[in-house]
Amino acid sequence: MRTLLLTEKEVKQLLSMQEVMEAVELAFAEKGLKRVVMPPKLYLFFKRYNGDLRTMPSYLEGLEVSAVKVVNVHPDNRTKYDLPTVMATIILIDPKNGTSIAVMDGTWITDIRTGASGGVAAKYLARKDSKVVGLVGAGAQSRTQLMALSTLYGRLEEVRVWSRTKETREKFIEEMKPFCTNVGQMVPVEMVENAVRGADIVVTTTPSRVPIVSNDWISQGMHINCIGADAPGKQELDPAILKRAKIIVDDWEQAFHSGEINVPLTEGIIKQEGVWGEMGEIVAGLKKGRESADEVTVFTATGLAIEDAVTANIAFRKALAQRVGQFIEFI
Repeated sequence: MRTLLLTEKEVKQLLSMQEVMEAVELAFAEKGLKRVVMPPKLYLFFKRYNGDLRTMPSYLEGLEVSAVKVVNVHPDNRTKYDLPTVMATIILIDPKNGTSIAVMDGTWITDIRTGASGGVAAKYLARKDSKVVGLVGAGAQSRTQLMALSTLYGRLEEVRVWSRTKETREKFIEEMKPFCTNVGQMVPVEMVENAVRGADIVVTTTPSRVPIVSNDWISQGMHINCIGADAPGKQELDPAILKRAKIIVDDWEQAFHSGEINVPLTEGIIKQEGVWGEMGEIVAGLKKGRESADEVTVFTATGLAIEDAVTANIAFRKALAQRVGQFIEFI
């Protein structure tokens, strides 16, 4: 048995945002049509080190794609160890016999597929004439979210960037300029409110455990991609926003336990029937997405194992075609 090994650098050169968005959209549809096997994430919490480890298996039966991802989230990594907050490894499995056909770095796959999911959500939930984006957070996830929105819309007039430090805001803008040549201007802002007010699309990517986006700043017709709340106790939005919005989750069970809705649901502020549905149901045509220009829509993303699987499969197939990576014999 030969297993293909792919490094992060190799994976990056193999993937484009457009093809990952197409693959993630297809994965959502497969989920909506109930053609996937995807148990909820299993968490191990390293409380002593302010981190956690998650395992994420999946099988897309119609596509014959299966994978398992192991991923960590350690918010202190940047300052303490000069390591990414999120790191991952993905094993791509041959469903016919269970062999590991590829082992690859999953850090960039996690970033790009999460950005792609935000792009797909905007396609179905944001207004088609959206031109102003507010980014609340300026880390790795914000980068791929902006890449996806830039890919989706072709041109954006303005992108506002907030993070806790001036240095982070300015570094983000400098690094993203080469990837977002179709953005009119990228503006650093000192307050979250300045990023949110008047934006067409708001993307939150912080690890906050208290609401940092106020309901007073949300205008009619706005769409919000909530990316940061991906573990129990995390939340970024004023619950009053959720009470007035059409809420779409990527996976109901994961969202209940760890998405943006987890705290408001636990506290009884919103109820299960207040959640419109899953993204897969909308992509598959089983439920409607945006229905009016004035609707406030919220997509709460927890990250799906099927997104990792289809993205890893692209990297694997292209690596074989381009003779990228190296093989190793485990058995």
